[in-house]
This record gives sequence, structure tokens and C-alpha cells, in this order.
Amino acid sequence: MFKKILIANRGEIACRVIKTARKMGIKTVAVYSEADRDALFVDLADEGVCIGPAASKESYLVIDKIIAACKQTGAEAVHPGYGFLSENAEFSRRLEEEGIVFIGPKHYSVGQMGDKIASKKLAKEAKVNTIPGYADAIDTAEQAVEIAKGIGYPVMIKASAGGGGKGLRVAFNDQECFEGFTSCRNEAKTAFGDDRILIEKYVLEPRHIEIQVLGDAHGNVVYLHERECSIQRRHQKVIEEAPSPFLDAATRRAMGEQAVALAKAVQYQSAGTVEFVVGADRSFYFLEMNTRLQVEHPVTEMITGLDLVEQMIRVAAGEKLAFRQEDIQLNGWAMECRINAEDPFRGFLPSTGRLVKFQPPASVDGQVRVDTGVYEGGEISMFYDSMIAKLITHGANRDQAIERMRDALNAFVIRGIGSNIPFQAALMQHPRFVSGNFNTGFIAEEYPKGFDASMVPHDDPALFIAAAAALHRRFEDRDAQISGQMPGHERVVGDKYTVMRGDERSLVTVVPASGGYDVTLAGETFAVHTDWKFGDTLMNGTLNGKPFTIQVARTGLRYRLSHNGTQAVLLVMSARWAELQSLMPTKVPPDLSRFLLSPMPGLLREIAVSVGQEVKAGEKLAVIEAMKMENVLKAEQDGKVKKVVATAGASLAVDEVIVEFE
Repeated sequence: MFKKILIANRGEIACRVIKTARKMGIKTVAVYSEADRDALFVDLADEGVCIGPAASKESYLVIDKIIAACKQTGAEAVHPGYGFLSENAEFSRRLEEEGIVFIGPKHYSVGQMGDKIASKKLAKEAKVNTIPGYADAIDTAEQAVEIAKGIGYPVMIKASAGGGGKGLRVAFNDQECFEGFTSCRNEAKTAFGDDRILIEKYVLEPRHIEIQVLGDAHGNVVYLHERECSIQRRHQKVIEEAPSPFLDAATRRAMGEQAVALAKAVQYQSAGTVEFVVGADRSFYFLEMNTRLQVEHPVTEMITGLDLVEQMIRVAAGEKLAFRQEDIQLNGWAMECRINAEDPFRGFLPSTGRLVKFQPPASVDGQVRVDTGVYEGGEISMFYDSMIAKLITHGANRDQAIERMRDALNAFVIRGIGSNIPFQAALMQHPRFVSGNFNTGFIAEEYPKGFDASMVPHDDPALFIAAAAALHRRFEDRDAQISGQMPGHERVVGDKYTVMRGDERSLVTVVPASGGYDVTLAGETFAVHTDWKFGDTLMNGTLNGKPFTIQVARTGLRYRLSHNGTQAVLLVMSARWAELQSLMPTKVPPDLSRFLLSPMPGLLREIAVSVGQEVKAGEKLAVIEAMKMENVLKAEQDGKVKKVVATAGASLAVDEVIVEFE
């Protein structure tokens, strides 16, 4: 077995590999960019080597620097994680030439299956079902349009070397195909250094289901059941689960056997994933093979009891698989939510900055797991992907896994930046998701105009009012105990309050009771029992005996509460204060319609307009790159450019002016 391995990656996956290596008694080396000098994975590793500036192409993607770090530290093997160089055949080959073991498949397997064009041809030869498409490289946008017409819209345009939703678009007409090809090519070149693009038929109402395979150097290959990955936004996975609520045993077996046959055809060694698109009739077609560890591998680990990172290391060390296909368990149900640094209330725009508060839910063996690479006080950088953590739950069945995920999301506190936790919490309650009746178009269909908390009517609106009233009364009771009050003028705490949520006013009575407070609202009394203490970000307790966990933030008389995807700001005050509050003038926000503002921090990649130019609604104005994604900003209405304020190549802050219109 190896004594020391180097991890050619960063963030959450680097921490994940370190955890298993430590369990196996293997020392680890972290390579890091200047931007990651204070990152958690660097601190956890036994050694660290700085390999260059923040930009991936100058650090994490430079093969020579990785090899030099191996030689410097004496690392015998390299685990590539996912992304970066994990599916780069040249990287695998170079390591082999240097006598360094690549903890992953051999370079010939990576070359054949990591390339989407080559893998599709090989899949056909192996008699695996494939989707109609054009498998050769495409040179121009005009050629792409002609090919798309031949296949028939809609089509999927994607980078040959892509992954993680980078370099991927769906086009429904010639214009979308032309623009999508250009954007995909640019993203692919930036993210992967490979701008080859392929086009294939886009299956309507598809499910994205993948099979985890594991092979060794002795010809043994098994499949570890499937993962359901259909809940996606902009072709990036949001929720994954195992097994799929859609497959039956016969389809699972058929897909697994095809995945194994494909892996054997390329003498596959290590963990890999064969992705399929599955139709409503359970017909399935090969999409691609990811020759690496997947982001969502924990759900497979939860239902099989296997540590996939450990298996990769053992296979790379030459060991045989210690189990056969019939030994693979399918135990219960696992669910994973990707917790990303993005603001769902602002169109899921990237959110970067300092993690003022980072309090994940408590891990419970076999029930709740948190994989992360960040810590409270750390920084979410604009240079890398947006994932903060992965939250995984396991239950005896799907309903229990969902229920545990709801509770865990309620207890996951992130402040200082925006996160998609409210959206994830909303999905966990959505009837279509709970029923298992969904496909890859689910989010686009259910949230066509974006997301806000008003789309999630809370099943118990009295909970917010009662909780806010009880919290406020606790603050009032503490204030009344302050020493040094003037005799005869001591602070007197009343029982009656007005709770305002937007324009809605609720008159409540709050009185102390055993274990908390009794809150009377509209003639009904709610017993709020809680052990909440001042400064706690979570309020755990019961409402009339029903358990709850609410996230709490207080500013003055305002309480921002979050529960089950709903965020509410409530103002609690006396009747007289409420009367005066109603007389306060409303501040009119400034008119910013004449400006194009940066909706996110990022790099201004392109300015598409010039001074004096007439623009039409929907016309491209600028392109901002953030967290490895290109974001095209388009005109919301017709206008004429008065001034171009920012310049291409500039680093922009949120709401920084890019263009001014007349």
C-alpha cells in the first residue's frame, strides 16, 4: 500500500480524499494555489506545496507543477478528485512515465472514455444504446447550425471534454444553436483547454440516471447500482439520490450490465460512472462515461456501505476487488443536496465573500453526513466553482431520507454570502419531487420565472408569528432585569404585541409558561417550548408538541426567520409603536433602469456594445465570467448606449455600473 499520496485538487473533494487516506494510514500532500493558501484542505493535509496563482490554468491545470510537487515530497501516487485534470489522459500518461501511480483508470481508458466523441463511437461498437447525433468535432457555428437542422431540434450542444454543466447548452432553433455553440466553445477552452464540441438529439422529458462502476487490474468489474440525477438547473445537478424512484429491478440490472460491458471493453480500472438518459418507457441511452469519482458518490456509499475513495486507492495499488456483484448491497435510500454559493432570490447568481457564519448540521452516523472544504471565517472565491458543501442523508426508505434532509437543511446556517439552501428546502417539499414524478425539466417547468420564498406557502404560518413573539418576549424579559434602573421607573414588560409580516398585522398575547411561552393568536393558544439562548442561530423547540428548527437573525425589533425554504421578516412591537410605525413614510428606491449593473462579482470577459449604439431588448450587452461559468447579460428593453463605464478584463463587484443608457 502507498505511504504517501498527493491530491491534485482542492476544496471539498481534497478534504474527502484526505479523510479516507488518514483512515488507511496514508500520508497526504496538498497542492494549492495562492488563493487557497488558507483553505481547509491545506490545513488538513500532512504537507502542502504552492503551485502558482489563483487562475486554474496557472496552477491546478499545470501538469509539470503537479509532477514536480510529487518529486519534491516523495508522493508515490496522485488522486485527481473530480474536475481539473481528473479526466486528462495526458496527465495520467505523464504520471505513469514518471513512475507515479494515477489513482484512477489507465490513460488509454481515460482517452477513450473521457472524450465524449471517442466514447460514443466505442459505445456503439460495444452495442450500447446511443442517442442520435454528430460524433465528430465541429469547426464553426454555421456548421453547427446545419448539423442541428439535420438531427432535428431540440439539440444538445456540449464540450467533448466537458463536465459539471460547463460548456453545455440546449438549442431549440438556429439562433440558439449559433450562440450556444460559440458560448460552449469559449467555456470549454477556458475550463478544460479543449474547445471541441459535439451535438446530439435532446430527448424531451428525460431522466438522467447514472450507473456507478468499479473495476480492478485483474479484469473484475461490478456496478454499484444507480443514482438519480434528474433534478438539475441549467444542466447542473442540484439533488441526487440512490436508488432511483423510477427504475424497476429489471431496468436496473439491464443498465448495470451494459455499464459493466462498456467498462470491460476499455479494460477499466478504478471507479467510474456511465451516464444514461432514460425515457418515460424506461428505454435508456448512453450519454457519456465519467472516468473519475463523481461529486455525488456519497449517496452510493450510503446505500452500499463501500468507501469509493478507499476502493480507488486499493485498485491503484494493485489489489483485487474484495467482493462480487452478488455481494453489493442496496440498503435503504440516500439523498444529496449540493449547497452552492449562489443567491436563489437573485436568479441564482454567484455569491462570493466571507463566510461570516458556517454552522452545518450535526453529523449522525448512517443518517446525516456533511462533506465540505470550507470553514467559518473562510472566503468563497470567485476563481473556482460555487459548491460550499454536500449534505447527504440516509433513511430506511425515500420518505425518511427526505424528512431527514428537510431537518438537516433547516439546521444548516450560512451567513455572509447567499446560498441555495432555501431553494433546496423548497424542493424537498414540492409534491412532484416527493412523489418521484419528475424529469430533467422539473426546475424549469416548476420555476419558470425564478424562485422566491412566496412560492412556498408555509404549512403552518402561525409558527413564524408564535416564534417571533416568543423570541421578542424573551428579549423584553432580559431587558427588564438590567440593574441600575431608576426606582419607580423600572422597565415594565407587557403581554400584548403586534407582529407585522409585510402588510399583515397580527395581535398576540405572550405570557411566560413552563418551558417557554404561551402565545395567543386569533383566540388560539400556541405553546412554544424552547431552550433557545441569546446569540443562538438556531431555535429548536416544539409548537404545541410538534418539533421545529428555525434559523434566527435579529436586527432591532426585526426577526428574520427561516424554515422549510420560507424566509420571513417579522417586526414585533407594542400596540403604540405599531400605530406610529404605520405613519412612517416609505422610501422610494432609486431608478436604475438606465444602467446595466453587474449582478455578481466576476471578470468582465466582453463588452458587446459601444457608445451611441442602438440596442434591442434581448440583445447581448456583456459577458461576465464567475465561478468558471460565462454569464451573458442582455438588454431588458430597447435603448441607446450613452456611456460604457467598465472595460473588458476588469474585476467587477456586485451592482457595479457597466453601461449607462440615454
